[in-house]
Amino acid sequence: MKGRMIVLDEIEGRPAAALMVDGRLQDLVIDPADPDLPRPGAIYRAVAGRPIKGMGGIFVDLGGGRQGFLKNVKGVSAGKPLLVQVTGWPEAGKAPIVSTRLLFKSRLGIVTPDAPGVNVSRQVRGHAERDRLEEIGVEVLGDLADRERLGLILRSAAAGEDADVIAEELGRLVDLARKVLAERAGNGPELLLAAPDAHTFAWSEWAVPAPDEVIERMGAFAEQGVVEEIEKLASPEVPIGQGASLVIEPTAALVAVDVNTGGDTSPAAGLKTNLRAARELPRQLRLRGLGGQIVIDMAPMPKKDRKALEDALKAALRTDGIDTAVLGWTNLGHLELQRRRDRMPLHRTGLLEAFGIRPRAER
Repeated sequence: MKGRMIVLDEIEGRPAAALMVDGRLQDLVIDPADPDLPRPGAIYRAVAGRPIKGMGGIFVDLGGGRQGFLKNVKGVSAGKPLLVQVTGWPEAGKAPIVSTRLLFKSRLGIVTPDAPGVNVSRQVRGHAERDRLEEIGVEVLGDLADRERLGLILRSAAAGEDADVIAEELGRLVDLARKVLAERAGNGPELLLAAPDAHTFAWSEWAVPAPDEVIERMGAFAEQGVVEEIEKLASPEVPIGQGASLVIEPTAALVAVDVNTGGDTSPAAGLKTNLRAARELPRQLRLRGLGGQIVIDMAPMPKKDRKALEDALKAALRTDGIDTAVLGWTNLGHLELQRRRDRMPLHRTGLLEAFGIRPRAER
């Protein structure tokens, strides 16, 4: 099917959402099987532990036997209560990374505590529309920007929306933020704001550009070809045209990516294949839920072409929406990335097992 489609389903009792564009899977989220697992976006009142020498941070008690790891802990003493937000999915057996920089998100806006002021997404074009949205934001915040140091970002989805709709949604978001922030000095660790479920995430994050169709019903994944797309992710090998491929293999320490030219023996085969790999890699990492350290063994090409390849990869990553830093080349000629763990790893979601899909080895 042509167009942009959001597909909402329920898999083994858990909300799941898929974004399909022209019949191709672009994004995929599902709630974890463990409802108490700390998830990105959740806000806790935590209790600081003691600094651990050599780790560059501290563990914080999230309650219920759960811990988080907080970096940049200057001025935080053991036993101090503080508000933290989970910033990524935890690795298996490890504590999730948390931050004291909180963000309260909705479809139309983001409230930013301790960052006062009103800003408008750069994706909103036209001075008149940007001015209109800024005026709405200033009116919603009132004196809270100075009195409580609250800030507000108008997201691109707000462009063209009715002013009353924007003001109502942002008003609710500001009230929610103030209520959570007021719990900072409470007693003991506690979950104060749950992370959005998969359906809420889809409505909030995939609203721009507006979908041509939204389908919400049991069995929608099978009906709309999502299951077939998920089945392709069971193999580490990803065809990228003209016989070339990516091979993506997560390990305990990092994600290894190998780029193969296949049967192409032309002089520019390496660069052409690497450029196709750069365009496809962000999508594959997103769908497979892979983050952390990523090491790419590119197809052989002249060093003079590295800049063009890096530019192509960075351009693809900008449209990906997940923070990824291109760190540079190793002495062995591998390209290194550092990527935030915004998605649950596919092999931990249970989706493959739910649809009876067996992981396939390379080739």
